Amino acid sequence: MLILLLALAAQTISTRMPHAQALPPPTDDEQAVLISAQALLNSFETWNPAEILRWVYPDGRVTGTGTLPNRTGVHSESWTQFTKRAGSGFQERISDPAIEIDGDAAMVWAPFVVRIGGKVYNCGIDHFDMVRENGIWKTMNLTFSSRITGCPTQ
Repeated sequence: MLILLLALAAQTISTRMPHAQALPPPTDDEQAVLISAQALLNSFETWNPAEILRWVYPDGRVTGTGTLPNRTGVHSESWTQFTKRAGSGFQERISDPAIEIDGDAAMVWAPFVVRIGGKVYNCGIDHFDMVRENGIWKTMNLTFSSRITGCPTQ
């Protein structure tokens, strides 16, 4: 009898977690938001100011916090100012984006890694503040944290 009670108790206090549920596929709106954010990041590679400005509101802001190889602290500039910097282009990739939408306002929150010449330059979290106008999602503001250590190498 004692063995039966112990077996039942062990089964009751099992430490097994329930099976994970797959995330639902992104909605059409979520995909549209992500496509716009990704198009902006892709435009950084060619550093074509007209292409960058196509995906943003020019008077919006790019704000970085944290550490870059040449800067520490908070730095903010308009998209127009951002595109006037001499740029040879860089590759920025996001992963595991979280997307929230309410009407014509959306946000994307995602870890990122920037590479220049194939080498990791910095990493952190991107926060895209997006607005839909005439059916097109554009980034109003991009705020990001930044660090130069502890970045993924893959």
